[in-house]
Amino acid sequence: MAVENASAGIGLVEVVALLGVSIVAVPIFRRLGLGSVLGYFAAGLICGPFALSLADEPEAVLHFAEFGVIMLLFIIGLEMQPSRLWALRKAIFGLGIAQVAVCGGLLTLAAMGLGLDWRAAFIAGMGFVLSSTAVIMQMLEERGETGTAAGQRAVSVLLLEDLSIVPLLAAVALLAPGTAEDAADPLATALVAVACIGGLILAGRYLLNPLFGVLARVHAREMMTAAALFVVLGSALLMEFGGLSMAMGAFLAGVLLSESSFRRQLETDIEPFRGILLGLFFLAVGMSLDLAVIAREWLFIVGGLLAFVAVKGLGIYLVAKAFGSGNHEAITRVALFAQGGEFAFVLYSAATAAGIMDSETNAAFTAIVILSMALTPIVNIALKRLTPPPKVSTEGLETPDGLSSRVLIIGFGRFAQVASQPLLARGIEVTIIETDVEMIQAASTFGFKVYYGDGTRLDILEASGVRGAEAVLVCVNDEEACDKIAKLMAEEFPLVKVFARAYDRGHALRLVHAGVEYQIRETLESAMSFGEAVLRSFGTEEDAIADIMEDVRRRDEERFDLQLASDIYAGRDLMRGNAPVPAPLTRPKGQGAILGPDNKPPSSPVPQRVKPADAPREPA
Repeated sequence: MAVENASAGIGLVEVVALLGVSIVAVPIFRRLGLGSVLGYFAAGLICGPFALSLADEPEAVLHFAEFGVIMLLFIIGLEMQPSRLWALRKAIFGLGIAQVAVCGGLLTLAAMGLGLDWRAAFIAGMGFVLSSTAVIMQMLEERGETGTAAGQRAVSVLLLEDLSIVPLLAAVALLAPGTAEDAADPLATALVAVACIGGLILAGRYLLNPLFGVLARVHAREMMTAAALFVVLGSALLMEFGGLSMAMGAFLAGVLLSESSFRRQLETDIEPFRGILLGLFFLAVGMSLDLAVIAREWLFIVGGLLAFVAVKGLGIYLVAKAFGSGNHEAITRVALFAQGGEFAFVLYSAATAAGIMDSETNAAFTAIVILSMALTPIVNIALKRLTPPPKVSTEGLETPDGLSSRVLIIGFGRFAQVASQPLLARGIEVTIIETDVEMIQAASTFGFKVYYGDGTRLDILEASGVRGAEAVLVCVNDEEACDKIAKLMAEEFPLVKVFARAYDRGHALRLVHAGVEYQIRETLESAMSFGEAVLRSFGTEEDAIADIMEDVRRRDEERFDLQLASDIYAGRDLMRGNAPVPAPLTRPKGQGAILGPDNKPPSSPVPQRVKPADAPREPA
């Protein structure tokens, strides 16, 4: 057993130590905004043989944890239907090949400048070209960008880089001293690789769906999980046998099952394994960082790290611009890809075994790759904080100028789209402004005329005809923006009625204090209708339902008024500014107005809400 013989692999004590340190480090790093990847790196460095030595065999952990990368690629493949993959063919074989070729050439020259001979320089440079699929995909997932156009281009480059490991390993065999007699081997390797890919495609097309169909009919849930693992690991093993990347095999298996009716079930079964194994992969990378080599060769490693990151970043930027990417996307791609990856370890090990690199050079360049992977999350966080967001293109959009109508609607999301329907049905003229370009474009396809404008700006309100409007509907999905608009309307246009969408009770209190004519919590009426429907489904009589709902509304209104009076009495600044603090107010039972201490209406009455019972129903 592993516990009894730790020398045979990593033992239970080491596993517990790794998990214990990671569950402390990762939440801390995420809390600090540094991301989970850097947390795993730090935990691995702490536990590794070059720090506290809580786990002394990073190679064993890394070999096992590589399955996390494999499962990640399988899940990515499940989201990549063949039609989508075919649509990305230009990005994969155009952008991908261009980035690998340009960066590879520049990095080879940089490595030669560091004193390596051309063969070792080529392997060192091309190894650094292969960015970390695990790091980049984890960051894209955390940022929710895997489905965006820029994210799809990043995935395309990663796929091409994964494919590149095959010819690069063949190049190692060709460049190795004294291997001229094996010149025919690369051709045989290529034929085996093609045969393995063909076999996997045939199996995916004709065997996998029937297999899962049989297992689904016998209702063996654990067998479905076992079959999912079998598909992932089996395809990875087949690709490894063909000299290809195991991750590429898993990706192809995912693509083949992407249009299967069992896709969601497979994703659910694999996800827990993917998460923990990917975390172990990052832990193992952190453990592999040899601090002794860094201390001994720190000048070479730091110089090499700076040179490689700068040169690769330059190549990525030039290729991105050449393929029509905007400046912001090009810089973002540099921040994501300007590091080495896990395949560099494989390539450097093969080059060392073939005599192209010595062990000292291998250790130094491995340290450079690991440090570059660890720096990637920090670089991306710094980029996000230091660079302004990309400017939204408003080409083709109209901005308000000298408009006039009875109603001005600010924000045109799902809430405003429904709220505007009664007005339009009545024939009331409305003006709509919105800052979301995609929303404006989508609304135009349904016949809505929406202007591009920020309702928090006085000049935009003026241009939108607020002075001649009878009512302003503030429907933005942003509490802070809504507060700003309400305060601006109260200061500049006090005679215009303001109807506002509130996020929750606290936001509603602030809006009442700001003087809006009417506010409603965005989910209040739909939630009321929802609960009423549940009562009706239980066979509750209609009279009883009406009494219950009336009581619920009354209690909600009473709580609201108590909170409003309590907030005012406590002198809380509900608008987060310098709002005046009126005298204590109370609302006597049975009366509809809030009265002052002398039992008379205050001189500056607090604006009242329309009772929820009298308000029009918000569609469910």
